[in-house]
Amino acid sequence: MTELDAILAEVERADAALLRAAAERRESARRLREAARDLAPQERLALQRRLEDSLRRAAGGAELSLECVRELTAEKTSEPRSETFSVPGLDPRPVVLIGGRGGMGRTLARHFERSGSVVRILEKDDWPRAHEILSGAGVVMVGVPIDATEAVVRMAAPHLEPDALLCDIASVKTGPVRAMLEAHAGPVAGFHPMFGPDVVDYARQVFVYVPGRSPEAAEPLLRLIRAWGARVVRTTAEEHDRSMGIIQALRHFTTYAYGLFLARVRPDLGKLLELSSPIYRLELLMVGRLFAQDPHLYADIIMASKEKGDLIRAYVESLAPEVERVLARDRDGFVERFLEARAYFGDWAPEFMRESGELLARIQAARR
Repeated sequence: MTELDAILAEVERADAALLRAAAERRESARRLREAARDLAPQERLALQRRLEDSLRRAAGGAELSLECVRELTAEKTSEPRSETFSVPGLDPRPVVLIGGRGGMGRTLARHFERSGSVVRILEKDDWPRAHEILSGAGVVMVGVPIDATEAVVRMAAPHLEPDALLCDIASVKTGPVRAMLEAHAGPVAGFHPMFGPDVVDYARQVFVYVPGRSPEAAEPLLRLIRAWGARVVRTTAEEHDRSMGIIQALRHFTTYAYGLFLARVRPDLGKLLELSSPIYRLELLMVGRLFAQDPHLYADIIMASKEKGDLIRAYVESLAPEVERVLARDRDGFVERFLEARAYFGDWAPEFMRESGELLARIQAARR
């Protein structure tokens, strides 16, 4: 055996050991996610910090960069999983996706089909056949534009089996859940996938779950969603909608307004990117991402309720005194307000600093 052959054999043995270790870590990480899914947010953060500290020690001991170790231990989600999923007690009857040819409908259909379910689709041109499509279904999921959700629920309800689980995936919950409870006497559940249709793997994604009626009937579906790798967050319809005012409506509105302003002053986007810091590049990416998508979707989200409009108005009105502070060059007032906001963020501020720093480092590395 030549020296080259000996070195090659060493590399092959190391590769085999690495793959065995990767498989072992993947299974341990799966069990850890399952065990930690019901932890409070602060407990999950503490667990994440513990893992980060462990990675740093491992990186130092192996004389590797922390980024390299993260790459080795990351669970890739860019490709759909090839395995199928099944859970005990899952209703063997067909799943009907109303609006199933839309973006979210298609990705949900793929996951249900890989789980062994027969999937039927009901689109707007299929209503003459609604009874045929809905008859015998065990789960009926409504995924249509927000402003049509309640009307579609009322149209579908007369065709449902008495024990069918009726659910929706709208980004507002109070109205749709109320409409389902009024229209259908059987089990009801509200869902909100907190991701877009471009996500092909649900690992580590969030499904918000709002119990409606007969929550035990939703348990097999909840187990299936967790088997897909997602995390289920249970809340009330009212709390969900209050939170979404901040998470979606206000955030999307500020992104929309910033994009409109850029379109008005018309800077050279290429030059902005060339001169940008990593954090501004990320901000501009998020603005451009919004305008690459369906404007009707964002109109639905931002204008979904009077409460969201009131929140946006309050935000805009709160800016006036801050603008006056800047124009008056009131540094002391600015610092005072800054520290008030810092006190509100508390321990979350350094945590957000750490996490965003890691994200920005990855963006910077990708530009090299």
